[in-house]
Amino acid sequence: MADPPYREEEEEEEEEEESSSPVIGVGLCDSAPLLWRVEDLRTVRSQGLVGALLGSLARTPRQNTRLGRPLLLLPEEERLLTERHAAAALPPGPPCQQDGGGAELRQQVEKYEEDQQRSYEEQSVLALEDRKSALLRAMSSSHAGAEPEAETADEALKGRLEALDRSFTFPRSGLAVQLSTARAGLSYCPEARAFLQADWPMRGLDDPHCDARYQVFRDLRGRGFYLTSAGKFGGDFLVYPGDPLRFHAHFIAVCLSLDESVCLLDVLAVARLGSNVKKTVLLCSPGTDGGVAYTSLQWSGMV
Repeated sequence: MADPPYREEEEEEEEEEESSSPVIGVGLCDSAPLLWRVEDLRTVRSQGLVGALLGSLARTPRQNTRLGRPLLLLPEEERLLTERHAAAALPPGPPCQQDGGGAELRQQVEKYEEDQQRSYEEQSVLALEDRKSALLRAMSSSHAGAEPEAETADEALKGRLEALDRSFTFPRSGLAVQLSTARAGLSYCPEARAFLQADWPMRGLDDPHCDARYQVFRDLRGRGFYLTSAGKFGGDFLVYPGDPLRFHAHFIAVCLSLDESVCLLDVLAVARLGSNVKKTVLLCSPGTDGGVAYTSLQWSGMV
């Protein structure tokens, strides 16, 4: 991959834009950097950082078209923002306080509470109807075949139904709600979850692989590419020529150090995978001079 013809004027303009960009509030959930404010999401998107939306309302099924805030950043995206002095840790507290009042968020919470109350009333009516149906079936079956007592049974049934209307209450604990189908971390195993605990602003700075990933991320982002996680493709990053909303990824970036040995079977596996998903695999190795060496792999078949 050839180096793009950078111009000094363009670099100066980028530096001015970075220095004038607003500070982005990053909240940490264990080791996960999250963005909650709408203006922060717009700012990082304007800087070519994609992230991944995670949020969903409790009563809305978790679908790809309904995901919303918060936005989960890649560790490399968080580190790049930190280097640009464009990120700051949000103080602990609810998102409405972090938004400086959060009028929009409060309206959403009020609407959610109204929807909850409406659902509770609807489910109360349904629960009462079910109770009446069960009572009607029970008393009808107990007096079946006793014609002389039919009139007395009807009066007793009417009285029981009226009493049920007066005394029936539907407990809020019985309210059915839609729960997220995704497991939230490793809360069931505190020992396994302990490795997620970390402090602001960045984890894994001493890890050579994390440092190599970040150098590759910064270099490709500087070349104008958009990057997202490529865990399901067996790589480190998916590399897009433009906004992921408009383009498919062209490359699968695999980050390696220059002196790292790679098993031939691993090379064949990732090359084959890239061929199946119509993407070129890039072996990315940061150099000592700050540059990154790229080697492309394409599957041409077995000999």
